[in-house]
Amino acid sequence: MPLPPAPAKRAALLNTAGFDTAPAKSRSTRNTTPRHKEQIAEEHTPTPTRETAAPREKREPLPEYKGERKAAPVRAATPKKAKHTGPAKLFVLDTNVLMHDPMCLFRFEEHDVFLPMIVLEELDGHKKGMTEVARNARQTSRSLDALVASHNADIITGIKLDGTGHIEVGGRLFFQTEPLDFTLPSSLPQGKADNQILGVVEALRIKHAPREVVLVSKDINMRVKARALGLAAEDYQNDKTLEDGDLLYSGALALPEDFWTKHAKSVESWQSGSSTYYSLSGPLVPDLHINQFVYYESAGEPSLYARVTEIRGKTVVLKTLKDFTHLKNAVWGVTTRNREQNFAMNLLTDPEIDFVTLTGTAGTGKTLMALAAGLTQVLDDRRYTEIIMTRATVSVGDDIGFLPGTEEEKMGPWMGALDDNLEVLAKTETSAGEWGRAATNDLIRSRIKIKSLNFMRGRTFLNKYLIIDEAQNLTPKQMKTLITRAGPGTKIICMGNLAQIDTPYLTEGSSGLTYAVDRFKGWPHGGHITLARGERSRLADFASEVL
Repeated sequence: MPLPPAPAKRAALLNTAGFDTAPAKSRSTRNTTPRHKEQIAEEHTPTPTRETAAPREKREPLPEYKGERKAAPVRAATPKKAKHTGPAKLFVLDTNVLMHDPMCLFRFEEHDVFLPMIVLEELDGHKKGMTEVARNARQTSRSLDALVASHNADIITGIKLDGTGHIEVGGRLFFQTEPLDFTLPSSLPQGKADNQILGVVEALRIKHAPREVVLVSKDINMRVKARALGLAAEDYQNDKTLEDGDLLYSGALALPEDFWTKHAKSVESWQSGSSTYYSLSGPLVPDLHINQFVYYESAGEPSLYARVTEIRGKTVVLKTLKDFTHLKNAVWGVTTRNREQNFAMNLLTDPEIDFVTLTGTAGTGKTLMALAAGLTQVLDDRRYTEIIMTRATVSVGDDIGFLPGTEEEKMGPWMGALDDNLEVLAKTETSAGEWGRAATNDLIRSRIKIKSLNFMRGRTFLNKYLIIDEAQNLTPKQMKTLITRAGPGTKIICMGNLAQIDTPYLTEGSSGLTYAVDRFKGWPHGGHITLARGERSRLADFASEVL
């Protein structure tokens, strides 16, 4: 019999008669039509039978969660790699990997892990203290103890890594239980720990040939030496939010010049308050996220600046923005000077947005806009009770030692950016005179609290406006600790420049700021924007480009 024609509707809307006609063929023809996000998600479920096909219509309408369901496949698909099909590898871990991520033992899937004896010695030497490295070393030792205690078998045969509940791991853990014979070049000192680990890798490569033995280390020089000796070496990649080829979500998208002719065939618009809403469909909808900004700029045509507020299937709802470049919409006397700053100010002043991330080079106005929006919402709108400002205390040069005074006095030298921006904001109030400006400064100072990151654990902020400056120097764990401090009515703003990371063991791909931007992408109550153009001065802009 001839094949039935390809369905013109979505598979979720077909009746059961369509399945009765040709159940096997209808599923194959569905792949030839443009697929929706719901169809992509449903492909991971079992093939629908006659009994399970009918109730699918009941699961279709979930309008309030469309934005979150849309963002989930993007985040899950990015870090996935092709599943390894060859023989299991043997990974030899360097000490810095264990101290960087205590859970790294359970990140190697079906492959085996080997720990040289010198690694255990170095772990023991770093376990004392209150630093992050010392805590990770102690946590790694506890994990090793739990793995050894979970099996009564001989250590020589290897310990199953799934013994403590990590069922996704299929490999084994091996310890160095006997001396290994190896020969290294005489130019390498034999007593150094790094060279001993290299010798263990060389001995294992010969002993287990042709099995692949790989050294995993966060030390670049260690990996270079290993490759110079003909050994396989890799960096520990699991801590990276973005791969080298990925681009960080910018929060804004330029619409093509033919947008109105090709991408918006059926446009509906309506007015609500001072904003205009557009409902449209087109091929660009699958690439959009909730709270992403879109803009249309073309010579001779009116410009469009809008924010994505709702996504339903192939239909998107855009909301026009408030123009903060105009003096009548100035926030604490501050007006925005470019397109991205206007996007950021719309996020900072929206009460429905609980989490805002701002990235950009030096002089793009991140701190000034965050403070201006905070002062307006604390003193004028009474939306929040006070502003709390904190930052990572990582110095650019040598540390100056201990600082005297209270917590706020100790944080004072780190908050020079706060004083500079408050000086700018105080000058915007020109009608009150000298006494009025002094009273305003005292009022502003009374509503701004400076806190240290060291004492954030266990706190809960109610109706606060929390600014986290220099967030690029925070690890993902520290970022999680800070964001989870938010109580009811609290708004958090994370700002930073990913090109100015001062923490020794963080990169642009593993920074806590990158982690937060990627994980909050598409959340209905969170927004991000990358500020592109500096507005500090022509000297600062030129220095950012050429230096």
